[in-house]
Amino acid sequence: MATTDTAAEDALDELLRDKARIAELPSDDDEEESGPPFPGKQCRAKRVKPEPPAWLSEATFSLFHDDYKTISSEAIAKTTAECLPLLTIRDARGLSLNSHGLPHLRTGQHADFLRQPLGNLPAGFAVMDASRPWLFYWCTAGQSFLGEDVSIYREDLIHTVRPLQNKTGGFGGGHGQLSHCACTYATLLALATVGGLEVVDREAMWHWLGTVKQVDGGFRMAIDAEEDIRGAYCAMTALTLLNLPLELPPDCPAREAGLTHFTDKLGEWISTCQTYEGGISSAPNHEVHGAYAFCALACLCILGPPHDTIPKHLDVEALIHCLTTLQTTPEGGFAGRTNKLVDACYSHWVGGCWALLEAAITPPHHNKQQNGKTPTTVSKPISLWNREALVRYLLTCCQQSGPKGGMRDKPSARPDGYHTCYSLSGLSAAMHHYAYDAAGLDKDAVSGRLLAAFNWKGRRGTESELKSLKVDEVDVVGLVHPVFVIGFEAVERARLQFEKGEF
Repeated sequence: MATTDTAAEDALDELLRDKARIAELPSDDDEEESGPPFPGKQCRAKRVKPEPPAWLSEATFSLFHDDYKTISSEAIAKTTAECLPLLTIRDARGLSLNSHGLPHLRTGQHADFLRQPLGNLPAGFAVMDASRPWLFYWCTAGQSFLGEDVSIYREDLIHTVRPLQNKTGGFGGGHGQLSHCACTYATLLALATVGGLEVVDREAMWHWLGTVKQVDGGFRMAIDAEEDIRGAYCAMTALTLLNLPLELPPDCPAREAGLTHFTDKLGEWISTCQTYEGGISSAPNHEVHGAYAFCALACLCILGPPHDTIPKHLDVEALIHCLTTLQTTPEGGFAGRTNKLVDACYSHWVGGCWALLEAAITPPHHNKQQNGKTPTTVSKPISLWNREALVRYLLTCCQQSGPKGGMRDKPSARPDGYHTCYSLSGLSAAMHHYAYDAAGLDKDAVSGRLLAAFNWKGRRGTESELKSLKVDEVDVVGLVHPVFVIGFEAVERARLQFEKGEF
């Protein structure tokens, strides 16, 4: 056997020595080929070379002529230069591409990234001690959007947040810290996501929320803290998910001004937060910001049907005009304010506004009652924004290459839980459709619970719609409730858990 092998090797060496030559092999793009094809070449899939969309064309860029240089304009130009090679896939950074030529959503890596902060953290995270509830929310909700089973965190989360709950009601950010609306909101959403809301002292929560209700109708973020639109949205979310009485507690200071319910003057106060620009500010006479628009719209959707409450309290046309200016060109993502940089988190804070606004300008059409059945709502989808542009920005510019997952603000930034969670929520807003079901009840006749926020339905994007967004099936994220920003299953579980409303 050894002799035969040696003879074969000698013959091969002689053949290579006599016939050795260097020749250029024809490329796949050559039109003329001679001889038989390379084995298997005819079965090889050709790489997709998609044409750039209209908003990335040179004709679009030529429409903008801003010769006046400012710090903001230079920062915007720098960000655009970072994004263009990624948006046009001239630089794919080694990311796996889908059948449309865009990077796949790195689902597994993003889920792994969101799991890490739910374990032991290094010392550097001490600066986020007051934001611990937000880490719980971003990481559990984000994983649920990716289809992960987050019920495994239930017992650990209950054990962790129990010390953050004050005896006077509400949750603080860390041990021994005062209750705060933002921390309470994040804690409740995290608990709802994993199915652990029974740890909440609902009666104490009701009394504490009474202490932050203001005589002008708004809410403070904490006792003696700032009054702004975030407080209103966070407080109404807590009242609705936990089915707390809408009647103000007897010891509520706002009662001295004649208020009797948490909803008193709230819609009117939200109206005062809309500015001459059409956008929403944190409080009257403050600067417009995209995130405050979402808080205002979501709060109004808790108060009642969007087609009633939003037009009643806001100039919808002016708000739509303001928000459309926040979708950036050429990046396709959203900025939070005028002349500011694109940022992935506004994929939710602004991108999440559109479903609420579309419902506000879509009057419900009821079918005539037939055979004693309840009328159903027929809504024609309305598109107010560029979904494809947002998806492209998030997939190309907000995912990093390499083994680690997580999504980031923009290419020059590092990934974190905040931007990962809200990027995934933004993808859900772009990929799917959300509509208000006007056939549902607005209020529970027995408990008085506001039910409008539970009447939202989600419809998964169709195959043709997903194709138009240039995403494959493996790139699709789950449905996200447009008002509470957690999964629909978690919202329904909370609705049923506190249906009776007693303490």
